[in-house]
Amino acid sequence: MKAIYVLLCMAISGLIEWQGVHAQPSKVDPWKVAATRIDPAHYYGVTVANGMVGLVSSPEPMRVKDVVLNGVWDTYQRGRVSNILKVFNHMNIALSIDGRQVHRADVRNYRQQLDMRRAIFTTTFILDDQLRVRHEMMALRHLPYTAMVIVEVEALSDLELTVASVIEAPDHLFDLRNFYSEIDRPHALIPLLTSVGRSPSGQYVVAASTSFIFPEGHGHEPRIVHEEWDYNRHLAKFRKRLRTGQRYRFAVVGSVLSSAYNADPHNEAERLTIFARLEGIDRLLQRHEQAWEALWRRDILIEGDAQAQRDVHFALYHLYSFVRAGTALSISPMGLSGLGYNGHIFWDAELWMFPPLLVLHPELAHSLLEYRYQRLEAAKANAFAHGFKGAMFPWESAATGSEDTPVWALTGPFQHHITGCVGWAFWKYYQVTGDTSWLRERGWPVLKEVADFWASRVERKGPGRYEINNVIGANEWEENIDNNAFTNGMAITTLRYAVQAARVLGIEPDPDWEHVADNIPILKFADGTTRENATYEGQMIKQADVNLLAYPLELITDRKAILRDLHYYESRLSPEGPAMGPAILSVLYARLGDADKAWEWFVRSYKPNEVPPFGVLAETAGGTNPYFATGAGGMLQAVLFGFGGLHIGPNGIRQVDSVLPPHWERLVVKGVGPDGRLFEHKITRE
Repeated sequence: MKAIYVLLCMAISGLIEWQGVHAQPSKVDPWKVAATRIDPAHYYGVTVANGMVGLVSSPEPMRVKDVVLNGVWDTYQRGRVSNILKVFNHMNIALSIDGRQVHRADVRNYRQQLDMRRAIFTTTFILDDQLRVRHEMMALRHLPYTAMVIVEVEALSDLELTVASVIEAPDHLFDLRNFYSEIDRPHALIPLLTSVGRSPSGQYVVAASTSFIFPEGHGHEPRIVHEEWDYNRHLAKFRKRLRTGQRYRFAVVGSVLSSAYNADPHNEAERLTIFARLEGIDRLLQRHEQAWEALWRRDILIEGDAQAQRDVHFALYHLYSFVRAGTALSISPMGLSGLGYNGHIFWDAELWMFPPLLVLHPELAHSLLEYRYQRLEAAKANAFAHGFKGAMFPWESAATGSEDTPVWALTGPFQHHITGCVGWAFWKYYQVTGDTSWLRERGWPVLKEVADFWASRVERKGPGRYEINNVIGANEWEENIDNNAFTNGMAITTLRYAVQAARVLGIEPDPDWEHVADNIPILKFADGTTRENATYEGQMIKQADVNLLAYPLELITDRKAILRDLHYYESRLSPEGPAMGPAILSVLYARLGDADKAWEWFVRSYKPNEVPPFGVLAETAGGTNPYFATGAGGMLQAVLFGFGGLHIGPNGIRQVDSVLPPHWERLVVKGVGPDGRLFEHKITRE
C-alpha cells in the first residue's frame, strides 16, 4: 500500500519530485521539509511565524521575501479595500568576501530546510568556495513581535568577511526615516538599526529595529559601520578576519510593530530589540523551542505512513504558526504567508481552520472567536444597513469588522452563511470547553444576534416555506440563488444552537427561533437527493455545499441519504475548485466505513495543491497562491473527524465509528480538549 500511495501522489502532482515532499516513505523525516533543487522562477517559500509576525523565505540566500504583520490592515494596491500590511523587511543579511560582494551565482551545495518541531528555517551553502555558511531563521514564539537569525560561518581559506544587516522598506510605506544608534553599557554595546514609516493611508506608524548579538565580550566586539544608501534601504555592517578552519557565530534580532498595538512603535520596537539583545542567543533559542515544544504536546501521530505523518505535521505547523493565544486575531485563508485575499477573515477561519485548533488547542481557537466578538457591533450595523435585525457578519472582515469585500465580488452583499458559521463556531467552543462564564459573556451575545438575524432574514411564505432567497452559498459559482442547501442548513443549525445556549444560561429563548428553524426548507430532487438550490440542475460545483449538511452540520444523518448525496455530488465536484471539498468527502466516507474512498479523497484534498520546492499548499491544483491555510484545515479535519472519528457534541469530544486507510496501522490524537485526553484508533486486520 505504501508504494501505491507514493505512485498515486506522484501521479496527482504531475510527477514532480521535490526532496522532502515526494521522497520514499522510509526516508521521510516526519518533522523536516527540505529542498536542494531551488529554482527562483518556481519557488514558493515557507513561512516562519509566531501568530503575529510572518517571515516568508526567499530563494536568495539569507534573505526574506516578505514580512507580514498580523492584525494591521490599510488601504493600498488593489480593490479599494484594506490589505494586510507588509512591513519593513528587516531580517536580511548580505555577505562580502575580501571586499567583493557575493551573489547567488557564487553559491553551491545550497539547501533549505524547515524543522517543524523547532519552527526554525535553516539555509546552508558554500560561498565562493571560501566560506561554509549556516543560517537559521525563526519568529520567536515567546516574543510576539521579535524574530532572530543565527549565522555560523567556517572559513575554508584565509579571508576577510563583511556582514551587513539590512532593513528595506516596501514601496507602499512613506515618510520613511532611518536611524542608527549605540547604547553603551559597562557590560554591553547595543547597536540599534531602526526604520520608521507610515502605512499607505497614513493611519499607522510602523517601526522595525534590529541589533547584532556577538560572542565577544564588551570591548572586543567588531566595529560597526552604518550606511544609508537611500530612504528605502540602510544597513549596519562589520568586518571579521578569519583564518582557514576558523568558525564564527553571531545573531541578528529584530522587532517590528505598528501603532495599531502601541502608541509609540518607534521606541517600543527598539525596547523590544534591546530586551532580545540582552537575553542572548542561547536563552532566546531555549525559550523559543520550549514554547514550540508545548504546542507539539498536542499532536497527531500516524503509524505506518511516514509521508502522511510529515504532511499532517506540515499542516499543523502552519495553523499553529498563524494564530496566537491571548489575542483577538483570527486567520485569513493565507495566514501570514503573504497578501493573498488581502489578509481578510472569511468563513475559512470558523468552518475550516477553527475545528482542528478547537480540538487540539482551545486557547488558540479562543482568539478566533474573540476577534468576532469584538466586532459584533459592526456586524449589527451591517444587518441594519441591509434591512435585517441581529448581526450580519461581513464576508470579508479586517480591522473594523465592516464589510471589506471588493465591490466587484458579489460575495460581500450575498454570502450570508458566514453569519451562521460564526454562530456555529461559538457554540462548538462551548460544547468543547463547557465554560458557562464564557458562554454568558461572549457566546450568548453573539448567538442571540445570529438567531435574530436569521429570524429576520427568512421570507415567511407558509408552513415549511420560510425561505432564504437571493444568496450565494458555499458553491460560489451559483450566484443570487434561492434556498441554498448549506445556507438554509446553517440557519437551522444556529437557530437551534441559540435556543440551547439560552436554556443552558437559564434564559427564556425567543420562541420564534425554533419556529423559524422548523420551517426552513431543505430542497430535494424527486429521488430524495438533496438539491443545492432552487434552480440547481446538476452543474459542476466549486466546492462542497450539500455534503456539508452531513458533516459538519449533521442535519442529514441517515446513511442512505448521505451516500445518495455523496454519489451525486462527488462527480460534480470540479477539480479546479479549492482543497476543502475533497476533505469533506473524505470525512464522510471514513465515517461510513469506506476506507478506500476516504483515502482517495484525503489524498485529493491536498496532494495536487503542493508547489515547489517544499510542497506548501496552493488553494487549487496548479495554483500559485500559497500557503492556503484553509486547505490545511480541511485536510486536518479529514484526519481528526474522518479517520480519527472525533465528534463534537453535547458531551464534548467523543469518538464515533470510522475507518483508517488500509496501510495505516495506528492513529493517535494526543492532547485533545481542555483536559488533554488521548484518542486512539488502530487498524483491525481481522
